[in-house]
Amino acid sequence: MGAEGIVFVVDDNAEYRESLTALMASVGLAVETYASAEEFLEQRDPSEHGCLILDLRMSGMSGLELQEELVRRHVTMPVIIVSAHGNIDRAVRAMKSGAVDFLRKPYSADELLHRVRNALALDARMQEEEAIRSDARSRVLLLTPREREVMDLLVEGMAPKQIAFTLSLSRKTVDAHRGHIMMKLQAESLADLIHMSQVLDTNGDGRLLRFRPEAPS
Repeated sequence: MGAEGIVFVVDDNAEYRESLTALMASVGLAVETYASAEEFLEQRDPSEHGCLILDLRMSGMSGLELQEELVRRHVTMPVIIVSAHGNIDRAVRAMKSGAVDFLRKPYSADELLHRVRNALALDARMQEEEAIRSDARSRVLLLTPREREVMDLLVEGMAPKQIAFTLSLSRKTVDAHRGHIMMKLQAESLADLIHMSQVLDTNGDGRLLRFRPEAPS
């Protein structure tokens, strides 16, 4: 993978794919091209990251249909929609599905490269943030269910005495749980715990990532 990520191009026009390959290569960007949405879905390596340049009108699955399929698959790669047939409705639909840009053909090479650079920078930030979340998740998984309960109450602002009363524990037991939590999460202060809980605020589908006791079977 290129240091800046890969520019993926999905377009059924072979000449257009060749021109974009040459353009991206001229500025040192890695590029992969696909003749159809179906080909992209079948051949793309999920471990690769970058941005996607996607034509709206293609034979088979359309660009918007591919974009919506990527949303269903939780692929967060930034998408730049390009089309000679774009209109307001399509642009709005593309943006609602997560596209970061919408360009009408023809456009200048400089304009496209500027948008691509922005999309790659966005993808890099997203990957960095996901790495932080993944690290935080792995640490939180080390906690016992009781420690996770105590952590949740700590970050809500409860004092140890209040937590002890809420969970029917002794103050000494709460202090012991707090010490284990700080050690397992490599946290030095309550502020660190609060920051970690903010990082873990959602688990990718909008649900709050908090401890919930399992219902009895």
